[in-house]
Amino acid sequence: MKTFLKVGGSIVIVVALLLLILRGTGFEPRACPSANVSWTCKVPGLWLRGNLVTTPVPDWSFTDQYQNAKVQTRDRFLLPYSVTTYCVSYNGQLYLTSVYQRGLPPYPHGRHWNENMARDPHVRIKIGDQLFDRTLVYVTDPAERAAVILNKAKKYPKQIIGPGSFINIFHAVSNDERVSN
Repeated sequence: MKTFLKVGGSIVIVVALLLLILRGTGFEPRACPSANVSWTCKVPGLWLRGNLVTTPVPDWSFTDQYQNAKVQTRDRFLLPYSVTTYCVSYNGQLYLTSVYQRGLPPYPHGRHWNENMARDPHVRIKIGDQLFDRTLVYVTDPAERAAVILNKAKKYPKQIIGPGSFINIFHAVSNDERVSN
């Protein structure tokens, strides 16, 4: 029994130290132009690091100069889970997208960060070196979806959305803003 407690205690201490080290380094996901560049582009990260912006953002069109955004969710064990995704502005608002290729289960399943976000929509978004704490709202309005998809096609003209794929769209709103679709 003493050996079991020693081994178990050692494992807990090692895991705690590892998390502490990773918290200090952030261990962000890589910024790749495409996930197909390398297998490391598909590896999620943990905490996002940068300068936290706490003031309201009246116009998100500045994000048009950035190819990607990183989004940090929390898994069911409350550990951070961050990935790189596409960001699009429309009418001065920020939207994130998640493309489901044919064969993936329907939203929110099929992407771990989508499952996390569906469970807890409070996320941290990194654009450039700035961090924004926001709430993601799933967009269902057909007109809004069409406008965001059109802006996405203009921003990413080389991205090919295959037949049978579906683009999930999330509107990033301030944490105190209530938006319903």
